[in-house]
Amino acid sequence: MKTLTFIVTTLLSGAIAGSLLGLINQAIVEPFIDKAIGIETQRHMSEGENIDTAQQSQYRVWQKVGEVVAATVYGISLSALFGIIFAYSRGSLPGSNDKKRSLFLAGILFFVIFLVPALKYPANPPAVGNPATIYYRESLYVGFIVISGLSTLALALTYRKLKMYLSKKTVFIIPLIYVILMISAFLILPPNPDKVTIPVNLLMSFRFSSMFTVGVFWGLLGMIVGLFWDKLKLHETSKATSYDAFLL
Repeated sequence: MKTLTFIVTTLLSGAIAGSLLGLINQAIVEPFIDKAIGIETQRHMSEGENIDTAQQSQYRVWQKVGEVVAATVYGISLSALFGIIFAYSRGSLPGSNDKKRSLFLAGILFFVIFLVPALKYPANPPAVGNPATIYYRESLYVGFIVISGLSTLALALTYRKLKMYLSKKTVFIIPLIYVILMISAFLILPPNPDKVTIPVNLLMSFRFSSMFTVGVFWGLLGMIVGLFWDKLKLHETSKATSYDAFLL
């Protein structure tokens, strides 16, 4: 494999998927954030706080532009992880071509890195929550992601080592262990310390729209990476035999 080609195509895939995520969020997620900020602003003003709404509006414009840039960086960083995992596990993934294999892996990572942690710590609009607890809340969320991700990695490696010894009747043990670990983490880790002060329907709309756009991101990333692999035949370039032997 040509290392430079692998790196460029992987990071480019993340940049494209991340940029599209940022743009999609502008249309789907940001309106709910604007509503949440408006409700919180009115609440603070009713409590006697002096808020410069004009300055806040100007800040939101810059914030929305910055979100696209941040989403691009987010996509690049996750694509680096995705590319490494895909290159390592490509030969073991189900699917008749690299697009299907890549989409399958993207679905797994969406489930492990986003969906499962969101069951314990669902997303809230940026304006919701006590600013004093933001780092504590972030550490809880990241901690749950780490537990979910490392558990999946350890179980995947275990499966690769033991798959020849596992029958159709016993193969379910691997996902069962993951479920047990996640339930344990769900029960042990503390809950979000902040109360939600916005209407439930607005909160759920924000959460479902965020879940949808993140799901679209992972789907796009998997599709683009798979297209690059199918188009460029990265596994068939120079030194592919020794590389695949190393991976497998």
